[in-house]
Amino acid sequence: MTYNFDLDKWYDSELYLIQLKLKTGEITQNEYDDAVEILDKKFEEMWKRLDGTYQIDLNN
Repeated sequence: MTYNFDLDKWYDSELYLIQLKLKTGEITQNEYDDAVEILDKKFEEMWKRLDGTYQIDLNN
């Protein structure tokens, strides 16, 4: 696991690529909407996995 992974920067980069595809006509608006929805779900899932995964056992 990489501890210096910037999830927000990753999201921004992925969103930029999707927006670029829409702007250049590589994908349609519907495909864009679907891709952003998938990206948002991945982003949320990744945050859930990162949130609270490291815990210190104070009993030992």
